Amino acid sequence: MRTFLKLYTDPLSKTYGQWLSLDRGTYCARQLWILARQYILDRTLLPHNPYGRWSSCLLTDEDLVNEINLYLQELGDNITAEKLVLFLDHLDVRSRHSIDKSISVRTAQRYLNTLGYRFHEAKKGQFKDGHERPDVVFYRDQKFIPKIKTLLEHSQMYDQEGQPLPPPAHNGKQVIIWYHDESIFYAHDRCRKTWYHKDCSAKLFSKGEGISLMIADFVSAEFGWLVSPDGKERAQREFRPGKNKDGYFTAEDIQAQAQHAMDILSKWYPQYEHVLVYDNATTHSKRPEGSLSARKMPMGESENFYVEVTERDGDGNPIQMGPGFFYDQDKQQTVVQPLYYPDGHKKAGSFKGMKQILEERKINTNGKKAQCGKKFNCKPDATDCCIQRILFNQPNFVHVESILESICNRRGFQVVLLPKFHCELNPIEQCWGYAKRVYRLCPESSKEEDLLRNTLGALESVPLISIRRFSTRTYRFMDAYARGLNGRQAAWAARKYRGHRVLPDGIMAELEKENIV
Repeated sequence: MRTFLKLYTDPLSKTYGQWLSLDRGTYCARQLWILARQYILDRTLLPHNPYGRWSSCLLTDEDLVNEINLYLQELGDNITAEKLVLFLDHLDVRSRHSIDKSISVRTAQRYLNTLGYRFHEAKKGQFKDGHERPDVVFYRDQKFIPKIKTLLEHSQMYDQEGQPLPPPAHNGKQVIIWYHDESIFYAHDRCRKTWYHKDCSAKLFSKGEGISLMIADFVSAEFGWLVSPDGKERAQREFRPGKNKDGYFTAEDIQAQAQHAMDILSKWYPQYEHVLVYDNATTHSKRPEGSLSARKMPMGESENFYVEVTERDGDGNPIQMGPGFFYDQDKQQTVVQPLYYPDGHKKAGSFKGMKQILEERKINTNGKKAQCGKKFNCKPDATDCCIQRILFNQPNFVHVESILESICNRRGFQVVLLPKFHCELNPIEQCWGYAKRVYRLCPESSKEEDLLRNTLGALESVPLISIRRFSTRTYRFMDAYARGLNGRQAAWAARKYRGHRVLPDGIMAELEKENIV
């Protein structure tokens, strides 16, 4: 107030006697004059700030940001600022993050903009996520979930703090589930958003993401990364992807890494039963040359049908598909069935065709079409909709091991393939995210040795307790799918009951109440 009075009462001041010099109008000048007169009469009477303390943005809370992102993921294409206002107004959210008042719709719009959302029409793309594709859901619910649940009955589980729960009561060895995946780290992958002074000059950045480094590794809730107790042997593989570098991670590289991982586990952890879980990629599910497959088979005879026309043996001849087998009528003996006409036959060397193969197995195909659609578009639970599906469901066509499965099974290790498009069922995905967050804090460099050192250091920084929490989150999603929830419902339930391994029995009623479909 003294400074203010000096501005208007000092004869040397440019505002001396000019109460309207701020161009704020007569009302503002009158209020300033009243405040000044009151202060002159009573030096303890000072102006009061009617706005109180200044509030900070809620998005400074990283836990709240993660929760908002998961909620927006549940909403899918139905995101609105009004729904975000209602979400932040829930009593449990307000108490959990110490929110003392509601936000306006305009503030919610600014939050959505800060989180990377833009209000516009949906972009038209070429590909569509197949998370809820019928064949994917069928494999997830009928094969993967039952298999994993059986394994978890013999595994050590952990609570929300990462502490071990009472060991399972079972006979035999404890099961250790190792999750495998690959991830790429880029030299120039850094967080570009930060606080810059308004007058700072433009900063020069390196063009592109720079050199890259692929890491392939295994992780488990019991031990973390797959490494020997002394730290000298690791299953981790560093790979420099690119045409002029190490090439690309092939099925042979996957098989070699699996062999090395099994060597470590057999040497250092023989007291456990180990299961290796891979994603459902072609490099992991590749079958041996000549394996039985109903895909692309012609309905009738063919002189040119082989497994792959481009694959040839050592003499340069195309590789023929190996013989099949089936059981006789009494199911007592196995009958070997060549798929090509034998020597001496008038059509020797020609492929018999699906119709003839099934007729030899005493299966009637009259009135059946060759296949459903051009891309094997049968329903997942179909058995006899077309000739190709009938042959596909024959026992010796179904139970064909991949090369990876054959290698691991011979050494006493199980292999399980994840459902396609289900990264939430692999806890190593969150391990990559944790490591990359640490990696982005390192000084930026274009040198390969810096990229390797920073990447390995970031991976080592992932604590075991976090890995166990990531695994608990994975089991929560598995339990959700086992109860019949879809992807959107599972995301909502996993967020609400985080820290729990299983969901409550009344989860379906809660979903119906919240209108999560």
